[in-house]
Amino acid sequence: MTVDKRVLLLLDVQVCNLCDPPKGAPSAALLRTNIFRVLSTARNAKPPPRIIHVRNCGEQGEPDETKSPGWQLFFPPLVHEHVVDKLKNNAFAATRLAELVPPEAEIVVVGLGSDFSVRATCSVALDRGNEVILIRGAHGTFDRVEVLHGGGITPAFRIEAEVEAELEEAGVLILDLKDVQGIFTDR
Repeated sequence: MTVDKRVLLLLDVQVCNLCDPPKGAPSAALLRTNIFRVLSTARNAKPPPRIIHVRNCGEQGEPDETKSPGWQLFFPPLVHEHVVDKLKNNAFAATRLAELVPPEAEIVVVGLGSDFSVRATCSVALDRGNEVILIRGAHGTFDRVEVLHGGGITPAFRIEAEVEAELEEAGVLILDLKDVQGIFTDR
């Protein structure tokens, strides 16, 4: 598979999401390690995939407010890697991502938030005809405060598992970190 046919998509891998809790995701330390492992493997692959960093541009006062410290990418992109700024959960909406990702490309997805950007972007990629791979342990989210049915908190790990099950049912391939090396090996 050529470089243009394989894409590593890093969704919202930003300082605000990967700083230590309570501001960052509950599993921020593990996510930093695992996402870095996927990114390093991709960068060292021969040939490397197209690597695209997608950065969410939050509103004024939000942790990912444009140009704020939290908005910055956690892992600085290399000169040949692409950066796409987005305003919606779906990274294809009103961005140039569709121009960078051919419809026949295999997309490997890591990042945040599982129940927002990851879910929306994976769903749209499937609709476009892309093969989509989500790496378990390299995507995450925040605990969710439930407003209905007596309140409570749904822990992030439960949300992540629910999103994996939903996306797998829709056609996304869910792979483990141990599979990453083989993903980026030319076939």
